[in-house]
Amino acid sequence: MKPLARLTLSEQTEIHLREGFRTGRWVRKLPGVERLAEELDVSPPTIRSAILQLEKKGLLVSRGKGRSREIVKSSSISKGLRVCILPHDPPMNHHVQTDNLVHQIRSDLEAVGHVSFFAQKSQVELQHDVGRITNHITENPADAWIVSAGSYKLLEWFAEQSVPCMALFGRKGDHRIASAGPDKLPAFKAATRSLIDLGHRRITLITLSPRRKPSPGRCERAFLEELESNGIKTGDFNLPDWEDTPEGFLHLLEALFRTTPPTAMIIDEEPRLIAAMQFLLQRGIKVPEEVSLVSTDYESLTWCHLGIAHMRWNSAAVSKRILRWASAVSKGKPDRKKIYTPAKFISGGSIGPAPQKTKILGSPSQPVGEALGCSSIRGCEVVG
Repeated sequence: MKPLARLTLSEQTEIHLREGFRTGRWVRKLPGVERLAEELDVSPPTIRSAILQLEKKGLLVSRGKGRSREIVKSSSISKGLRVCILPHDPPMNHHVQTDNLVHQIRSDLEAVGHVSFFAQKSQVELQHDVGRITNHITENPADAWIVSAGSYKLLEWFAEQSVPCMALFGRKGDHRIASAGPDKLPAFKAATRSLIDLGHRRITLITLSPRRKPSPGRCERAFLEELESNGIKTGDFNLPDWEDTPEGFLHLLEALFRTTPPTAMIIDEEPRLIAAMQFLLQRGIKVPEEVSLVSTDYESLTWCHLGIAHMRWNSAAVSKRILRWASAVSKGKPDRKKIYTPAKFISGGSIGPAPQKTKILGSPSQPVGEALGCSSIRGCEVVG
């Protein structure tokens, strides 16, 4: 797979302006350069560069010096779909996600004539409240939706709507909704067995709330069942509840290492893996001598010396699946297939034998479950 090109600020601005044309944010005439620069928080030269590209593509028409540029009607621009992407996390800059897979999906959609743009707010910003999210969705008109890492209830709502929706990752359950993403179930089992074979008994899986609520997902439940089948009693320590914020993540790590620290952690998504490694480094906790680490992702980990243990899949296959879905939708053909890309567990230098002694950061105060405000997770029904 070829490395993805990073978008320049002017290219990001151009995309943002086009999204505004499609959603009706700007109609008939475009505001002046200075006003746009202030509104979008970029420099006037960046605005001028983006406008120049839009004029070359026929999306804007100049009416002369000192006069507002005219926006060409969207119906004459393209017959492709207007695809709105509802991200899980807040975008880094003007609705442009840094995630490589999302960039690849957007690039592929644009290449065949579709227009893709981000919803104005993410699921995290809307506090995972389905009511707030659905209200926000009605304010972002689109021909089709891609929902990244959606919760069970949110994808249930989308499955009942007439607008086509693609679930990218997330809790699909038995909903009749198109979906794409990796099948990590075998990788989760393999990673858990590998850690158990190395003598680990105190293993913690850290994942976001959509994967824990209303009850553990398929991979999370498989992790707990693998522990139970090897005689390890499970509870809040193994799949803790926490607030999905950087502050909440720090609070979680502090609580975990306060009394009886984990000897191994499986961490969902690279940003949290990096944050955990920083936490451990600052506190002098060695990897893997004192704690083993496994990441559920891999995109940036190939640069690590000796490698980080991780789960790997073919992301290009996921992007191609979404492209086929968009093609079917544009032709009026329903597509609700669930297609998963196999993922494998890849061992690395971040895992090792369980340590005989572990470093405790503070004196015992209260159980981890109580410190984090957790409720018991044992006996939960699997819903996705």
